[in-house]
Amino acid sequence: MTNLPFQDQAALVVSASRGMGYEIAAELARQGASVALTARGEEPLREAARTIHEETGRRVLPITAHSREEKDRQAAVDAVMDTFGRLDLLVFNTGINPALDTPAIDLDLDCVRRMFDTNALAALGYTQLAWQAWMKDHGGAVLMMNTVAATSVFRMPAYSASKAALHRLTEDLADQLAPRVRVNALAPAFVRTGFMESIATLPDDTIAASYPLGRVGEGADIAQAAAFLLSPRASWITGVTLRIDGGKSVATATHDRPPPAPGRPVH
Repeated sequence: MTNLPFQDQAALVVSASRGMGYEIAAELARQGASVALTARGEEPLREAARTIHEETGRRVLPITAHSREEKDRQAAVDAVMDTFGRLDLLVFNTGINPALDTPAIDLDLDCVRRMFDTNALAALGYTQLAWQAWMKDHGGAVLMMNTVAATSVFRMPAYSASKAALHRLTEDLADQLAPRVRVNALAPAFVRTGFMESIATLPDDTIAASYPLGRVGEGADIAQAAAFLLSPRASWITGVTLRIDGGKSVATATHDRPPPAPGRPVH
């Protein structure tokens, strides 16, 4: 297989044993990249790596690491360089929200610090390491996984604030690392993953009715957008946070929009 966008390149996808991180890692491998995955759980991580390798035939490196731990971040980047000899693509996919429904006035500040450390500072830490290890001299692309909650009110004040910090950090890094390194972000709305389904309070069809495109997001929607922003096809795009929300940000009231016709797929 030749002329793949990421042929002979190496990617590090942080928090990729499941969900959107896994889907992105798999898509990068399909498009030619050797891929390293990190996660805290060793067995799910190894299973994810095995599955991607069996599907794509690409080299896949599982790395047990906690994003918030500086030593783990360093070990992950070192492992990528030792194994692949390069680090062209970095995808930061980590996000925690232990204070899901807590009003801002009641937030425990230690909990908020953990969220900022994990959701924003760890992204900066990984980017610094990738820059020093490879990208400063050879170039590359960085993708931050953000959320629509970074710029909208979702009554998750600590989580939203940490992701708003990531939003601003994306823009600053894009400015400061240009022209060698491009830095962009994706901001999905509701995507069908195990995590999102665990916190959803409404059934999928009810949620889908609020989106102009008539469905919730799928992992493939995110993975294909991620691959685009990381690829040479996006060579003149940096500092952008792309909302992937099925049109939610421009939606009128749901009762003004007819549902999709029965049996008609929504693309």
